[in-house]
Amino acid sequence: MKIRIATRRSPLAMLQTNEVVERIKLSNPECICEIIEMESEGDLTDAPLHTIGGKGLFVSKLETALANKVADIAVHSLKDVPAMIDSQFSIVATLPREDYGDALLLREGLTINDLSKNLKIATSGPRRKSQLLAINPELNIVPIRGNIQTRINKIEAENLDGLIVAKAALNRLEIVYPNMYAFSENQMLPAAAQGAIGIEVNSMELESDIRNLLKLINDQPTYQATEIERKIVASLEGNCLSPISALCKISSKDTELKVRVSNQDGTEVYNEAVRFNLENKTDALKGFIETLIRNGAKEIIQQ
Repeated sequence: MKIRIATRRSPLAMLQTNEVVERIKLSNPECICEIIEMESEGDLTDAPLHTIGGKGLFVSKLETALANKVADIAVHSLKDVPAMIDSQFSIVATLPREDYGDALLLREGLTINDLSKNLKIATSGPRRKSQLLAINPELNIVPIRGNIQTRINKIEAENLDGLIVAKAALNRLEIVYPNMYAFSENQMLPAAAQGAIGIEVNSMELESDIRNLLKLINDQPTYQATEIERKIVASLEGNCLSPISALCKISSKDTELKVRVSNQDGTEVYNEAVRFNLENKTDALKGFIETLIRNGAKEIIQQ
């Protein structure tokens, strides 16, 4: 069996793709994996993503490769995949989730206590920006683009006081930053599917041998949790402009789901949480989503 794997060319994307290859080889040592490196639309510009089409720019070119049968599977940072994707495609597997939290990389000499001051903090998304402003509305939040190492280099080059990145990216790339603070869930709830690697296929291939192989490498707890988180974002009609956070934790006894929505400047923040048994997932999520909508979650994220 041969599997053609579409991926972005960034160091993080390649590392994640190689992890997928390793797991495929463990399940089927005779499988031949061909990696197809691609530059996504999002990689070809430094403009803020929310001004040019959102995180879907990282996905569209890989999906085109699936549609044109140039590739059999595509590997993504699942948080970059829009919650609502075309029915032509399906997320069919996830690898075990890395740390789902956000990290604040601070300039030398600063501590988390300095976040009460008028610091210049760089971040690439409205979700992080709104939660930062909820902590301190006087912060100067500036946009930033580039791969992780490029962003870190900009702390000094652009005279930043701090930079927010996903803890998972630092861990996977084995980057140890000397002055890092890991946010708690209460301080900054993560994006849906943050820390998870997702594998996407053409929906026409759902009954194929490749699909059966992907079932073997799928981490079911991560798949179930991220599916729930993405369902929340989709139900609120969220996009790259939407400050929506969702975190689902599944244990043997119960499932805990936390959601946070806010307006763009962090002056209005709404938190909601629920616990339920996975056997009652459908009814529990239906009721939870109804509560979110009834309490104005859709309107808040549009402010």
